[in-house]
Amino acid sequence: MHTLCARGTMKPEINAAVGFLSRFLRVKGHVNDRQVQTFSQSLQDILAEQYKHHWFPDKPCKGSGYRCIRINHKMDPLVGQAGQRIGLTIQQLYLLLPSELTLWVDPFEVSYRIGEDGSICVLYESQPMPVGMPLSAGHALGHGSVGPMVDSRLSCKDEMRVLGRNSPSKAYNNMMTVSS
Repeated sequence: MHTLCARGTMKPEINAAVGFLSRFLRVKGHVNDRQVQTFSQSLQDILAEQYKHHWFPDKPCKGSGYRCIRINHKMDPLVGQAGQRIGLTIQQLYLLLPSELTLWVDPFEVSYRIGEDGSICVLYESQPMPVGMPLSAGHALGHGSVGPMVDSRLSCKDEMRVLGRNSPSKAYNNMMTVSS
């Protein structure tokens, strides 16, 4: 086994992604607080179910395309499903959310890009905990906080930057889009 043992949970990463998307609904209006809460809870449940067999903390890039939330000329089906649960149509979601959004939900990091050529921004970043360290001790040492990863491996998005791109190519995004 690896000298770093990852958390068995994906909850902080999912919460960061869902919170980010939910803020768009709240800011743009036409959605009340109860609807935003229902959307958030629905999307958390949907993502947890979708990712449960595609979450690899020892290999964070593995399954990254599967966990990518993408809105472009098509609405991400998982976001669409959560929107429909509060009575929003796909057309209404297009008005409330960025028309071009890529959101990566990976172990230890959640990143996004608005626009096809936009910069990649980090929403959430945490550090893997050493093997055998209890969760409370990890938080006392700063694990789970925003900051650089202690592992020397590059994140999926950093790998693209090393290759000379701030954003993946359109062909990469089309390949990585999850279809229903």
